[in-house]
Amino acid sequence: MPHGSRLGPHPAGIGACTRRLIGYETRDPAGAPGRIHESDFMSDLRFDVLTIGNAIVDILARIEDDLLAREGVAKGMMRLVDGAQSAALYDRIGPAIEASGGSAANTAAGVASLGLRAAYFGKVADDALGRIYRHDIRAQGVHYETAALVGGAPTATSIILISPDGERTMNTHLGACHALSPDDIDEDVVAGSAVTYVEGYLWDPPLAKDACRKAFALAHASGRKTAITLSDSFCVDRYRGEFLDLMRSGTVDIVFANDSELKALYETSDRASAIEALRADCAIGIVTLGAEGAVALRGTETAPAPAFPIDRIEDLTGAGDQFAAGFLAGLARDLPLAEAVRLGCLCGTEVIGHVGPRPATSLKDLAAQTGFRL
Repeated sequence: MPHGSRLGPHPAGIGACTRRLIGYETRDPAGAPGRIHESDFMSDLRFDVLTIGNAIVDILARIEDDLLAREGVAKGMMRLVDGAQSAALYDRIGPAIEASGGSAANTAAGVASLGLRAAYFGKVADDALGRIYRHDIRAQGVHYETAALVGGAPTATSIILISPDGERTMNTHLGACHALSPDDIDEDVVAGSAVTYVEGYLWDPPLAKDACRKAFALAHASGRKTAITLSDSFCVDRYRGEFLDLMRSGTVDIVFANDSELKALYETSDRASAIEALRADCAIGIVTLGAEGAVALRGTETAPAPAFPIDRIEDLTGAGDQFAAGFLAGLARDLPLAEAVRLGCLCGTEVIGHVGPRPATSLKDLAAQTGFRL
């Protein structure tokens, strides 16, 4: 299943993870295994999934790959640009579609489309795009109350260049996203969310990184799960050491990566060895593999799932985001690990069949038609 958003073995391995996670064995400090049940984890639950990310309005345009060569941009990457670069690139593209996006926000929209309760933290400005963004995510059923930035940078935009094969290359002006800070972390929402999921892109703005660490600590203090998507292989190159520390210290319980991010994380071209390293480094690891589907790792368990067939790929934007929505929804509903992976693949397939990063149809209905019971 394509991953659009968006990972040294560690000697402590999975046995070091002491967080309470739905449906897998944990160990107490003495090393005794124990099974955690969903009823233990879900008390006082307001939201199934809280996501935290860069609140971005996507500007999607179809291009020929020679534009990437002229811009000096590697196909499939996400690069950060300033306001002047963004404006100049906008002038060089053809007709475009504007859509509320941002990796973690797309995942929240997917969770809500599956009929689960979703919340989102992300910073927009008090401007026209920010008001549209706030309206859109709320209209999709996501709880969103982050205060808007007044008198500073504008709402973030990402010019997404869609190649003929559906691959997307992102050119992101973070704007107001830089202002997301620990003050924007609503402690009650974190404590009331079964899992707090963040995007690796948040490691670029320093205050946002601090906000994520605060959210992780609050989540674990409330007995909740934490998750991260590594977002982009270039992002992994920038923060490899910090991402590995988050995993090996148990700060994050669940890690999402695509094939290129996984190999970048462990600085290897060998997928098999990287997968085993990931297994040792976190409680649950998920790797999306494009047309090969995806695989999840939990202790000694390995749960692969094939990709769903699709007639034509229109746009890979949001594929990994919607995969994460399906997988996290599967965990929240206590599905077997392989079924959670399969649900992720289904959600990712829906979004690549049209332009735009969020579902164009009800994922809950699609899941039911495919045999899932949520």
